[in-house]
Amino acid sequence: MTFSNSLGVFAALWLAAVVPAAQAAGNPKAGQAMASQCAACHGVKGLATLPSAPNLAGQSLQYLDEQLKLYRSGKRQNETMVLMAKPLTDQQIEDLAAWYNSIPIQIAP
Repeated sequence: MTFSNSLGVFAALWLAAVVPAAQAAGNPKAGQAMASQCAACHGVKGLATLPSAPNLAGQSLQYLDEQLKLYRSGKRQNETMVLMAKPLTDQQIEDLAAWYNSIPIQIAP
């Protein structure tokens, strides 16, 4: 194997390790359809309407996926979120994460 081939193999392995598989797994359109259940607290476009609810727009896929799974399992506690997350499948969680991640955000001074 030549040096350039080795470098190509290394680059492919590195990308596979660095780029999370969840990025391609969720369907933002399906997540958007489900997000109407979340809008009362987290807003239609992921910008919270309640002071105690976090903004979800632009959050990372990994963070959203992990937090919803923690609520679903009961390891993270919030009465409303545990009830909302409990019936979700892994695919639905990935779809919601993809939707909220896809919403562009702007930060202004």
